[in-house]
Amino acid sequence: MGEDDLVDSVPRPLWRTVSGFDIVSKVDYPEVDNAINQTSREIATRFDFKNAGAEISRSGNKIEMKASGEERVRAILDVLQTKFIKRGLSLRALDVADPELSGNEYKIFAEVKEGINADDANRVAKIIRDEGPKSVKAQVQGDELRVSSKSRDDLQAVQALLKGKDFDFAIQFVNYH
Repeated sequence: MGEDDLVDSVPRPLWRTVSGFDIVSKVDYPEVDNAINQTSREIATRFDFKNAGAEISRSGNKIEMKASGEERVRAILDVLQTKFIKRGLSLRALDVADPELSGNEYKIFAEVKEGINADDANRVAKIIRDEGPKSVKAQVQGDELRVSSKSRDDLQAVQALLKGKDFDFAIQFVNYH
């Protein structure tokens, strides 16, 4: 019995490199603040907002927009959405309520959504199971979804699949391993 026979008879560990990534829905709050500050500066200098009582503020994940008329408060929202896009923030992370009259001014409340809730995570996992490559596994971990496979090509196919879908929440792919 030679040395080579001895090495071949010892079971080798069955480790294979498993690649993966996480699907999350996160918002960069400093960028949100920058978008709000830019919106505030723009409404302070624009002629159509003069004497309209136009104002925007953020507290936690709530954004409040105020103006004297409904069309002015909608214009503030439009400016904010434009700033979101310019700063690379997804509009899907913004949950906007309808304008409401409060005294003599209109208000719009918007909420910055973060995290993937359990129903949405299960829906994404089902899409991956049904339409994605068979070697890909998806598991829900809190407010994110971990996707893993032995094939990096399959992972890229899953990313392309999910980018092509229209979800009502923002998704990012992070933590590649």
